[in-house]
Amino acid sequence: MQNTDLIQRTHAVVWHPCTQMKEQQATPPLAIARGNGVWLYDTAGKPYLDGISSWWVNLFGHADPRINAAICDQLARIEHVMLAGCTHEPVVALSESLVALTGLDHVFYGSDGASATEIALKMSFHYWHNCGQTDKTEFISVKQGYHGETLGALSVTDVAIFKDVYAPLLRHSTQMMSPDWRLAEPGESHEQYALRAADDLAALLQRQHARVAAVIVEPLVQAAAGMAMHHPAYLRRVRQLCDEYGVHLIADEIAVGFGRTGTMFACEQGDIKPDLMCLSKGITGGYLPLSAVLASDTIYRAFYADTTARGFLHSHSYTGNPLACRAALATLAIFESDKVLANNLMKAEYLDVAAATLRGHERVNHFRRTGMIWAFDVNDAGPEFSRDFYLAALTQGVLLRPIGNTVYFMPPYVITEAEIDHLLGGALVALNTA
Repeated sequence: MQNTDLIQRTHAVVWHPCTQMKEQQATPPLAIARGNGVWLYDTAGKPYLDGISSWWVNLFGHADPRINAAICDQLARIEHVMLAGCTHEPVVALSESLVALTGLDHVFYGSDGASATEIALKMSFHYWHNCGQTDKTEFISVKQGYHGETLGALSVTDVAIFKDVYAPLLRHSTQMMSPDWRLAEPGESHEQYALRAADDLAALLQRQHARVAAVIVEPLVQAAAGMAMHHPAYLRRVRQLCDEYGVHLIADEIAVGFGRTGTMFACEQGDIKPDLMCLSKGITGGYLPLSAVLASDTIYRAFYADTTARGFLHSHSYTGNPLACRAALATLAIFESDKVLANNLMKAEYLDVAAATLRGHERVNHFRRTGMIWAFDVNDAGPEFSRDFYLAALTQGVLLRPIGNTVYFMPPYVITEAEIDHLLGGALVALNTA
């Protein structure tokens, strides 16, 4: 049995994220004691395969010795120093690496994905203000898009359960048609549908571009929308439209960056460079909170001036934390030393073949994959499906959390073929049970 005392203490004092706490009385949280590779172990020693990378952050498994060593080495040097008026080797080295990987020019750091979105929105707005175009204060995002739950990020999010109650606190934004290929008409290809969705943005920009600061998109996969996937042609067309109408393109790669879509960054598949790119989640391999906003030199130069008020006066106490930066540098080093992207291709092909039974299951619709993200929709899912599937998968030693009627896999990249078989077997049992 799990540690019941720990569960009781949790109920007494811990307010869990994205959770109705009353339901947690009937469905208590897993009491996790340790992790190793793709496995989490509860306080009774039972293993669970982490099929969702602990909310999409873990890239190379739990307790990776190389990331552990990097953090320990940094801990003996300097654990934290403020980045206002100071600098340090880890933040400079990480910034150099991110600039080289993205083709953008400057890096501003935050703590988490939502704060990265806030930073990008503020940068875009402030850029236009500094350029004398003070009417450009509005943002366009994608229907069913998700960009975080702080107030600015929530303003460009379009997931009702997160947003509706806070509507009086939020700025207005405009949502454009989603490129989610599940919405295509019969006979319409994924690319044709993506370009039709982009036409909706063209119409919006034609009417209101003079007031629009930026368009924000989740490249290739709208994760919180149920792993809604789209064709890369959409990114190319959106980039063209932003250039044509003089608005910024913000790429929210928080969930999809660092190899999740098969390339290091999803924007690479559209062969585009955004004006601002938001990164977080996998940036530290799932070890420590860190986010980054990459900006073009054009944006940076609009803040470079003799007056402090013209600068970007956004901060938090732990900006560019050395421990988090060292974890991120170790993570990037593993991509290179282990040829991760190439090896992921082989693992993805194995899972595609091994998932034949799931793909052909009578309850399954729209089985899909982008890179190392798989998803399918369950066509007869009831209102309790997500909870029931989660519990059924746990009995099989697999941790999965469906989004509504969408089951998805986003495992750590170190998963083996035998562990893939375990993941798929547990999901199949859960599908037949929930």
